[in-house]
Amino acid sequence: MTARVTVVGAGLAGLSAATILAGRGVQVTLLEGAPQAGGRCRSYFDPAMGAVIDNGNHLVLSGNRAVRDYLARIGAKDALAGPPRAEFDFVDLRDGSRWRLTPNEGRVPYWVARPGRRVPGTRAADYAGYAPLLWADAKTRIGDVVTARGPLWEKLMQPFLLAALNTEPADSSAALAGAVLRETLAKGGRFYRPRIAHPTLAAAFIDPALAYLAGKQAVVQLGTRLRALAMGPCVLALETPDATLPVSAQDAVILAVPPWIAADLLPGLVVPNDFRAIVNAHFKIAAPAGSPPILGVIGGTAEWIFAFDDRISVTVSGADVLVDRDREDLARTLWADVARALNITDAMPAWQIVKEKRATFAATPAQDARRPPARTQWKNLFLAGDWTATGLPATIEGALRSGETAAALALRHLSL
Repeated sequence: MTARVTVVGAGLAGLSAATILAGRGVQVTLLEGAPQAGGRCRSYFDPAMGAVIDNGNHLVLSGNRAVRDYLARIGAKDALAGPPRAEFDFVDLRDGSRWRLTPNEGRVPYWVARPGRRVPGTRAADYAGYAPLLWADAKTRIGDVVTARGPLWEKLMQPFLLAALNTEPADSSAALAGAVLRETLAKGGRFYRPRIAHPTLAAAFIDPALAYLAGKQAVVQLGTRLRALAMGPCVLALETPDATLPVSAQDAVILAVPPWIAADLLPGLVVPNDFRAIVNAHFKIAAPAGSPPILGVIGGTAEWIFAFDDRISVTVSGADVLVDRDREDLARTLWADVARALNITDAMPAWQIVKEKRATFAATPAQDARRPPARTQWKNLFLAGDWTATGLPATIEGALRSGETAAALALRHLSL
């Protein structure tokens, strides 16, 4: 009998693992409790907007190796849009000032020596103060390493790190911040050109993966929630509301579900248990001609503004103080920032607010220490998810890498 792998969870971690395995000729079954794949990376038709929108704006960078490999594997390598070089536009709503950062492509950051290319009000020497993050240990907070709170922190590093970690940067893990910096800013501009899914998250990351799996004869069962695992020395069966699915010792199971679900299914499993929110707003209006595709906002409630062909979207990270606010009040607050930032005089158009209360684990040293490895005590059970011990914060890149790791362990198990 041919051994098979069951992947539980069709978010990006599960899709990453499933597509790797299917591409290697493994018999794959993908179970997902929700009626659609994608997890927190999903798109849907919203009646209020009269358009397809994403649940959030998931920015990736050109140096994200796992993103590049995943999109190439599923035939979607051209599904990301962004400038040909690293460019980042900012506006400070407090005084109306605007600037564009234009890093050079190579590893030696000579751009910081040129006043017209770096953050206004900073000196070249200021940037060296962040170098210790590159070798910080797992117990250290960013605030323990970086004590300066000048223009560089306020106008670049704080918003960049907040977006990457989704946690107040001063309290966040210096090691996780260092991991991000080593793979992006420390390598030069060609590794951090901003990229956004086009036209939607589903079109870039989800639909091509499902089509790829269908072409490899994988079985995808949406709306099938895993209720329990029957355990012995290994996983013996998967219990769903409608069936008991036997699992042989030669088979493998990859659990790619949120951490709170994994902890319910595997009592005793230590997982992150403190989370941070993200709030996204979508406005059905085209951005004025010449608007930057991505605009960082300083001094407002909005943090990042994304201009699409048919809408303007806003992302606020670490949004615990906003997530319980009245939706219309929140929309009006964010629209006011958008109107000022993009010089729009129109009244607020049709809108939608999307709240993710548990968008990511809190990227603190304490929570990072609770992230489990992919390998478990059961020889045929492996974990995947951006909350596992990837060495990165909870990002698309981390989720995809976790799927790679779980798939490699499953393949090794199948070969025994």
